[in-house]
Amino acid sequence: MREWLEYFAAWIGLKALGVLPRRAARFIGASVAWFAYSLWPGLDRICTLNLQIAFPDLTGEKHRQIVRGMIRQVGWMAAEFSQFPKYTSENIARVVIVDGFENFDAARRRGKGVLFLTGHMSAWELAPFAQALYGYQLHFLVRPIANQHVDALINSYRCSSGNQPIEKNRSARSILKVLGEGGTVGILSDHNTSVESVFVPFFGVLAATASGLARIALRTDAAVVPGFLSWDPGLRKYRLRFDPAIPLARTDDEEADIIENTARFNRVIEDYIRAHPEQWFWVHKRWKTRPPGEASLYPV
Repeated sequence: MREWLEYFAAWIGLKALGVLPRRAARFIGASVAWFAYSLWPGLDRICTLNLQIAFPDLTGEKHRQIVRGMIRQVGWMAAEFSQFPKYTSENIARVVIVDGFENFDAARRRGKGVLFLTGHMSAWELAPFAQALYGYQLHFLVRPIANQHVDALINSYRCSSGNQPIEKNRSARSILKVLGEGGTVGILSDHNTSVESVFVPFFGVLAATASGLARIALRTDAAVVPGFLSWDPGLRKYRLRFDPAIPLARTDDEEADIIENTARFNRVIEDYIRAHPEQWFWVHKRWKTRPPGEASLYPV
């Protein structure tokens, strides 16, 4: 019964936002995000600590300004998600423009597959959806939602432009198959993990970072292309930016190469966050897992 109630609440919320004009949906999405954030003081403590770690030289007021921007971006993402059924290949350019497509195209033409390095920036769910509408469908890694009905609902929106999900916990074989066929896989690589991870710097502090992207790239020779979505306030549109493929370190020491390449990936993500700090998801405990013997950076 609980699962069905959760499903109906999610269904009603999505459909209600979806029938509204986009501007109204974004306003309501941002308002709900503000309300939800205010009800959970622990989120503010996490954001404050993360910002102190990443930007110790900024003032508290600047930190609060970044948090306000993040909350708005999260609310907007919920609204954009509800609008997916309205977006088509004919009108997507009104919402998302693409920069650096030649970088993705050059990587795709190599024929060894493309691994998109991306993160929880701005309306991150919109990035692969828009890319598919521009004519380049992809597979993306997802962590299944515990409620299978809600999971199916969310994936029906995510995949309505032609993309396909790959379950994160069963991903290796599927990723290799897609890359072997010259396909594209998007991977969010900016969250803490204690499984198959290495400790590499992130904003100058060691962070447990998934090593799977580096391992797969070295094994398959697939191109690792940074692909990030950001909100452009001047254009009043989202900008989907593809940068040149990241050169991979290759030596006789595979484990050292994995650490070095993962560190390179983190530097790319960090650069995007520094450019748009108000658009990253600061409520996540990015530095939660510590090297052996180190104390936690977060309060109990």
